[in-house]
Amino acid sequence: MWPSRGDSGLRWLKPKFSRRSTLLIVLFWFGMWVFLNGLLFVHRTMISDFCTDDKSKKIIQRLCDQYRRGVLTGDLCEDLCVSRRLQYKRCLYYENGKKVLQADWKGVPVVLKSKLENFSSYESLGLLEYQDTLELSAMDVVLYATLEMKSSLGLEVRNTTVPRLWGRGLRRRHQGGLSRAELASLWSLLQQEEYTFFRVLQDLSQHVAKVLGSCGHFYAVEYLVAGQAWSQHLFALEELLGLSTRDKETGRSQGGLVRDIVLQIALSFLDMVQCFDGDFAHRLHLCDIKPENFAVRKDLTVVAIDVDMAFFEPKMRAILEQNCTTDEDCNFFDCVSRCDVKRNKCGWKRVNSNLQVICDKIFRHWFSPTLLGTRAGHPLEVELQRAVQECAEVAGGERTDRGRVVQDRLLHLLTQLLQDGGGRSRRAEQGGG
Repeated sequence: MWPSRGDSGLRWLKPKFSRRSTLLIVLFWFGMWVFLNGLLFVHRTMISDFCTDDKSKKIIQRLCDQYRRGVLTGDLCEDLCVSRRLQYKRCLYYENGKKVLQADWKGVPVVLKSKLENFSSYESLGLLEYQDTLELSAMDVVLYATLEMKSSLGLEVRNTTVPRLWGRGLRRRHQGGLSRAELASLWSLLQQEEYTFFRVLQDLSQHVAKVLGSCGHFYAVEYLVAGQAWSQHLFALEELLGLSTRDKETGRSQGGLVRDIVLQIALSFLDMVQCFDGDFAHRLHLCDIKPENFAVRKDLTVVAIDVDMAFFEPKMRAILEQNCTTDEDCNFFDCVSRCDVKRNKCGWKRVNSNLQVICDKIFRHWFSPTLLGTRAGHPLEVELQRAVQECAEVAGGERTDRGRVVQDRLLHLLTQLLQDGGGRSRRAEQGGG
């Protein structure tokens, strides 16, 4: 009897071992699948977007090959591909398909940008697909470009805007029409919101980067050193001031001169806020405010250099008005709305402002007691700290009157401190003489 019971027990254990082994095998292969897919994801998102000179040069080479074949064109193609007056220098960064390169144009540093790496990745103009012989009038181009700009910016763009931006090209080709390469290149540029944004606004505001020209789907903008969140003063003030090694060693870069520069840049931020709030047909909202998205020219003008998250009022309303259950659902980066729990819908109106976020993320850092050091107890500095604190808390989109009062107060205090600083510097120089 015992042997038979033992045999029965072994037969009973066999299926259990078999099921356990099967489960382990399934778990092993599932783990391998997750691991391999993770590697593939890392490759696609990190390694493939790893910024290298070799890959960047191949991108430029491909661009020039297409120019020589007549596929694309632009006012910078000759300098980039033939005369070499526009020369690649280094790769700045790749991000989500966007390629940003530094180049040298006739001895002046510039930035080459494109939202997508390849010209073929952009949607082609439909008319180019269906007509063997294409002869579009200048007004046809204006119409199609206006419609694309309206879609990109969320604005009603006047038909007179396009001739102003590409007037020379349209006038030059008025008799014979535009070539396929010109139309295809223009169409690829219009599909890049940042390019359209810069071209529309660069003649209307000093606070946006200037477009210098283009070749195919790549366009060149002025080279400016972006801010850095980890830097003591957020921007490279030494480069702006041109401080010598001796100046840095003697500590002059930390003295009154740097302080005055910070005050002037802060005033330029206020001017930019006023411009974006009131100088256009619609308010311009900045939804990603951080030092890296701004730069400062040598004349100390603040410039928005990354506007992927900048939206005019009509588009901002469409973005904010989403489904929600709490106020947190209505936060679109730095642009904040409130949730109507009765409707479960975010309000279309932004409840904070560009000024409020700039005060919170930039001015607080500049005018904190830690950075001010011995000046922190100065009456005007104390008043400025309080004004910045109030600005970061209450200068919201719903309280526009209060926001204007805070902005005027900041303007007055910054101007007064700048004047006092200039007076102290002149007295010090006279005393030293």
